[in-house]
Order: sequence, then C-alpha cells, then structure tokens
Amino acid sequence: MLSRANPDLPDDGEKSREIKVNYGSLNANDLLAIRSFNEAFDDEMRLKSDGDQVTVLLKEIDIDKLRRFVASFNEPAGRRIVEDVVASIKETLLSFKQAAKWAAAYTNSEVTASNISYLVQYGRVRKYGDNGTVLVDKEELKRYYDSFDRERRWKEKLGDDLNWRLSFSEYREKERTKHVHRLHPYKGKFIPQLVEYFLDGRTDEFKKEVYFREGDIVLDPFCGSGTTLVQANELGMHAVGIDVSLFNCMIANAKVEKRDVVAVAEAVRELTMKLEIFQEARSNLAFERELLTELGKFNSEHFPSPEYRRKVSKGEIEEREYAAEKEREFLSVYSALLKKYRIETKQKEADTFLDIWFLPSVREEIDFLFRELERLGDEDVKKILRVVLSRVVRSCRATTHADLGTLKDPVTDTYYCKKHGKMCKPIFSVAGWWKRYTEDTLKRLNEFGKIRTETFQRCLAGDSRKIDVFGEMKKRDPGFGKLLSKRKIRGIFSSPPYVGLIDYHQQHAYAYEIFGFRREDELEIGPLFKGQGKEARDSYAAGIAEVLGNCRKYMQKDYDVFLVANDKHDLYPDIAERADMEIVNRFKRPVLNRVEKDRSTVYAETIFHLKGK
Repeated sequence: MLSRANPDLPDDGEKSREIKVNYGSLNANDLLAIRSFNEAFDDEMRLKSDGDQVTVLLKEIDIDKLRRFVASFNEPAGRRIVEDVVASIKETLLSFKQAAKWAAAYTNSEVTASNISYLVQYGRVRKYGDNGTVLVDKEELKRYYDSFDRERRWKEKLGDDLNWRLSFSEYREKERTKHVHRLHPYKGKFIPQLVEYFLDGRTDEFKKEVYFREGDIVLDPFCGSGTTLVQANELGMHAVGIDVSLFNCMIANAKVEKRDVVAVAEAVRELTMKLEIFQEARSNLAFERELLTELGKFNSEHFPSPEYRRKVSKGEIEEREYAAEKEREFLSVYSALLKKYRIETKQKEADTFLDIWFLPSVREEIDFLFRELERLGDEDVKKILRVVLSRVVRSCRATTHADLGTLKDPVTDTYYCKKHGKMCKPIFSVAGWWKRYTEDTLKRLNEFGKIRTETFQRCLAGDSRKIDVFGEMKKRDPGFGKLLSKRKIRGIFSSPPYVGLIDYHQQHAYAYEIFGFRREDELEIGPLFKGQGKEARDSYAAGIAEVLGNCRKYMQKDYDVFLVANDKHDLYPDIAERADMEIVNRFKRPVLNRVEKDRSTVYAETIFHLKGK
C-alpha cells in the first residue's frame, strides 16, 4: 500500500503518479494483458492505453502482490507489456539504498540511506510500499534537491539566517489547503504545515525542543479563519480562538465543529432543487448559455490557443491595442443578447456592497438561497451552508478574474481577460458555483471527519485585549470552560495582523450584509485604513502588547508564545518589552506561495518565540 510520509498529508485522491511506456504500436494481445493487469490491481495501479503509449496510473503499490502477478501471468503474447511496466516502475521507484546512490551521483555529495529515511520521516518526499519494502519516487527526489538552487538565490537576498525548511516548498497546493482549510478564501492566513511544525512532537536542528503535547490547550488570539484550531484538532490538542470579526468566528467554528454530513448533503439536495425551480421562470441561464457559445466562437477565431499567446510573446501582436479593439468588436454581440433575453446589468439601488458588486440576476439568486437556507430546521446544517453561500457569493462578484482578490471597479460588460488571454464575461448566475462549492464542501468535511480527534476547539467573538477567556468559554461551552479553568492555556500560536495591510472586515463586506453581522472595524489592530505611519505603528505595537498582556492571565507559568509576523518596522522587540516578555528565538522563513499578483519580490516573515521574563 502507498503510505504517506506524514499521516496528516491528504491522499492524492484521483491524482496518480503517471509512468509512461512508449511502443511502436499495440496489438490485441497487448490490450488483453492490460485488461488482466487492471483486473488484478483494481484502483491500486491502472494501465491506460492511448495509441502507441501505455500509462501506468500509480496510486498504491504492493510489491509482493506485483511479484505474484508477474509470476502467475502465463500469456507469452502479452508478456512484454507486463515486463515493461515492471521495469518502468523499478526505474521510477527506488529503495532507500538505491535512492541514496542516485542522489549522491546527482548532487555530487555524500548521501546515505539514513538521509533518505530522514526525508521520508519529515515529509520531504513520499514513501510507497509497506514497512517491508519502502520505496521513494526518483522524480520527487530530483525536485527536492533542485529546490536548493532556489534556496541559495533567496538567501543571497534575504540572508543566510533564512530557514528554508519552513518554506514547505515540497508541499503542493492541494496539501497546503487540505480538507476544511479551504472551505472559504481568507486573506492573510498561514499554511497548516507551519502551525503543525511548531505544535507537533518532532524536533530537528532548528526546533530543538517540543513546545506542545497531546492534550495541551493552545490559544490563537487572532484566530482569523481558524487554521490553528484545525491543526490543534488533528494533533489531539484543545484550542481557543478569539477574533473581533463575527464572520471569522463563523468560518473558524464551522471548520472544527462535528458535522452530520448526511444531513448536510440532504439539505444541499433540497436547496439545489429549489434553486433550479426558481431559475425556470428566469432567462439568465439561457442567456448565459448562448453568450458562452458566442464567446467560444469569437475566442477561437481571435484568441486561438496557444497561437495567440505565442504571437504576443514574440511582439507580433500588441496585446493592449488588440484586446481593446476586440472588446469593442464583441460588444455589439453582447448588447444584442442582453436585449434578446431582457437582461439587466445594474441594480436599481447602489447604496450597499450587495447593490454595487452583483448583477441583478445574481443578487436575486443570492437572496433566494439565503431565504431558503434560513428556513432549514437544523441549526448545525445552517452553520456550514452559510459558509458555502458566502464562498459562492464571493466568487460571483461583478469583477474580472484578475481582480477577485482586490476589487477595483464593477464589471458589467464582457472584457478581455489578461489572465486567460481571451474574452471573458461577468457572472450571471450562482448555479455553477453553488454546485461546485457544495460538492467540494461535502468532500472536505468527509476528509476531515476521518482524521478529526475528540478534542475541544472554539473561536470566541471578542476583543483579545479585554476578553475574559475563561468566563466567555464557560458561557459558550461549559465543558471546555471547565477544562480550560483547570488546566490553563499552554501557549499561543498566532499570526497577528500586519501593520496597514488588510481591512479584515471590509474584505468580507458582502457576508456582513447578507447575514446581518455587526461590524467592529474600529476594534481592528493595524487595519489598512489607518496606514503605516508612526501613529499607526505606535497604536499597533500598543494593541498587540495589550493582547499579550491580557492573554498571559490565562496561561500556564512556563508558557511559550509564537507570533508569525513580517516585522519590517522592527516593532516586536518593543511589543515584547511592553508585554513584559522577551524574545528567546526567531525563525525566519521564506514565503513562497503568495496571493499577490507580483510574486517576483522575495519576501520573508519571522516566527518570534516569546516567553515571560
């Protein structure tokens, strides 16, 4: 069986390791051999034929089973397929000893089997096989060793104290957004692997001691979307979150609360059916279908892929002028369709976020889904579906694909999309996004349900500078409140807001309007609207220190505090002093996976380790 190097890494699901074997041609005997192979291995390994090529789709591997199959396969005419597949697997998957020999030659340095074992143990590469026969992927090893050249370039710009291990460059996006972590987009959240590194029981040359243990209570006073809470659950720890944003509390608690996924699925089916009936009397779906057909024909003619992008890169087409010309050209088609289906592109009012940033047909569907959702009887089901609805609404704002993260101006016409290199359109219906996100949510809830532990996690709504943590928890969750008062909090892992970077309430303005949440913008620490001037920096430092001062009342005496920050203003020494704490260590990490459009600028953040004086 394929076994993950780290049990918290999600299974690849439908994505398999592909190994290709080329032939001049495939005959009937070859196809019979492929069928026999697939019958023997089911979903573990599959062979797929395509013309003169056979692809091995490798999810799992049982070496003993493979050997038995080869030994028992007695069809000489199709044996070449079996032998070639086995040879290709042997070439791709290496034992620790073979991998060490290959890596030593590739890197021109000494590499031992113990080094390969270390990479597997700490999740740098995956392992295939059981404890008897453990193998690693040569291509994955190559990617790991190639990453060091990137490391060297970053250290030249950011300093040799950069801890490349904390880049988590070996993790794919699917792993960085595993299970419930991706239930809803959220600016400024850290990746779960960073939290896991400091919470779990492993040590290395950088992290020389274990700070938290199973059963401990962790606090995140800037809870955001709940990453610390989810990871604490995975590791068998209890966790308290605090956030001034009611919306953030909704997301964080929705992630960690136990769910009846069957009940959620039934509610999704019911709401989807009602939405389809609601749409029958409206013309926006038929309009959008015809619009997509016309856009397809127009893009095929004027923006053929990949020819168009190649001509742009060679300077044969001046992108801006050409795109503007084609935008004007298609506008007549678009206008005719709007008239044909009687589609409006602006709402009658323009007073609220929902009025300004959504086309009328989308707004009607949002309002309909919200009304039907609130009529559901099961409050637990409603909680998770509110998060789904918010995610749908965010994706349906009237903006370009490139500006989803930072809104500029509402877009109500078709437009040239630089991101996709073709003409695109605004959203006229939530239906597609509702289907996609409900299915995705159910899948993620099931994934998390398989690994979640029976521990306490809750995000409290309040100001971390003043909140009575024990008192509030006893009101919200008496069982957790009792445990909290008895054991106290072991320490903090959190990422405070950065100075003048994000307006946390405004980024989800649509949700506050839909759900009627009270906004507490004035209580944010370091919001974008206050800027980064001296007054803003002083206010920020005082605010973070006040949070630490309040939280330490609820922590054990020998607490550990970890704060993730990009301290370009050098504020954290002063913050520690104000909070009567001291910085005992700093872990500087490169931030590789960013959401900003300009990712060329190298960027680092520091994890400050603080303790009481």
